[in-house]
Amino acid sequence: MKTIKLGLFTLLVGITSVVTAQKITILDGSLNSLKGQKIINVEYDWTNSKVGKFANEQEYIDKKTKEYNEKEAGKGTKWAESWKGDKTGRFEPEFEKLFNKYTGKTGLYLGNEKTGKYTAIVKTTFIEPGFNIYVTKKPASVDLTIKIVETDNPDKVICTIVSKGNLGRSFGMNDYDTGLRISESYALAGKKLGAYIAKAIGK
Repeated sequence: MKTIKLGLFTLLVGITSVVTAQKITILDGSLNSLKGQKIINVEYDWTNSKVGKFANEQEYIDKKTKEYNEKEAGKGTKWAESWKGDKTGRFEPEFEKLFNKYTGKTGLYLGNEKTGKYTAIVKTTFIEPGFNIYVTKKPASVDLTIKIVETDNPDKVICTIVSKGNLGRSFGMNDYDTGLRISESYALAGKKLGAYIAKAIGK
């Protein structure tokens, strides 16, 4: 019983600290140029992302791949493929879906049609994969930096936004899958950014 109580306490403290850390900050520029726009192109930058305690993503992939392969031949290799595939298969679609849900009333749409005057470059700077080991959990979270640039002149940045502490799934019994937890972090990031931009540009 003490172990369970301690696990629940640790979980609640961890969740509280992540929740209170969730925020969006404009580093420079403004969103005024997005008023009246119908579409923003989107690109994703996965370079130099930190993962958990690891200085870069590749170190994390190498360690997990080795550990899983030592337990079961081929398991780590399969895991590494899933990790990379989740970026385009789960994380990016969830981000866009929730963004568009919350900007819907403004008529602004985020997509990869490449026809928009402006492009949002979404860079992942940090991923916390989290964990779920029965009596204790740690939710996933992601930090992003979003640069909105002119499509025809990418060096012209109209706005730089930082989105931190986007919390992944932390309750229930269905979040043993790392990819699921992280995909929900991206869903929350899309929701927060969409709502923030919708409020800023209004209609």
